[in-house]
Amino acid sequence: MPETVLETSGLTMRFGGVTACDAVDFSLNARELRCLIGPNGAGKSTFFKCVTGLLTPSDGHVYMRGEDVTGWQPHQITGLGVGIKTQTPNVMDALSVFENIWLAARRFYSVSDANARTEDVIDRLALGPIARTHLGQLALGERHRVELGLVSVADPWLVLLDEPAAGMSAQDVERMTEIIEDLLTRAAVVIVEHDMQFIRSIARDVTVLHQGAVLVEDHVDAVMSNQTVRNVYLGKKV
Repeated sequence: MPETVLETSGLTMRFGGVTACDAVDFSLNARELRCLIGPNGAGKSTFFKCVTGLLTPSDGHVYMRGEDVTGWQPHQITGLGVGIKTQTPNVMDALSVFENIWLAARRFYSVSDANARTEDVIDRLALGPIARTHLGQLALGERHRVELGLVSVADPWLVLLDEPAAGMSAQDVERMTEIIEDLLTRAAVVIVEHDMQFIRSIARDVTVLHQGAVLVEDHVDAVMSNQTVRNVYLGKKV
């Protein structure tokens, strides 16, 4: 049986009288890719924040490799070997690409190992030409690649990405797709994304959220042709 690396059980998040995440059951196996989609207000970001420790759920549980991590802080979750990329970049504009990635590696490794791992990530993500450039001088697509470098330098077994393709060009999206395919050789990946073109290029199985609950979970081709999903995106009643 494949190892379950991420699971939620009845995951619920309420804000006053609003239920943003409604009893979501979710399961992800080792080296599996799952894309999480849905219209604005579907509960995607709330689900992501509950899983990554940015929010403590009102009810339900989050398990990672069988361990209950409900209510853990983000730094505790990353300490398990989980890579997290949020919508808000966790980078330092005044430092170079190399320095940003090296500092992420140094949290887990000795100086010599951090050097080696940083060089490896820079090579794999084709960041060599900009390795000594400050983050504040980079284009958006380059910054996204650096952020994935920060996530992957510690060799995580689970990677959680919130809108990794936001605002990127078609060329940048193509490169991002290649990077994620490489990540999947070592880690399970969850992607929360609005860009349907990117979803079509990368997705296998897709979970659709609507009004905080799971609406459909299926292969990307079946989801894209599902009339209920189309109605949700068009704002029609379901």
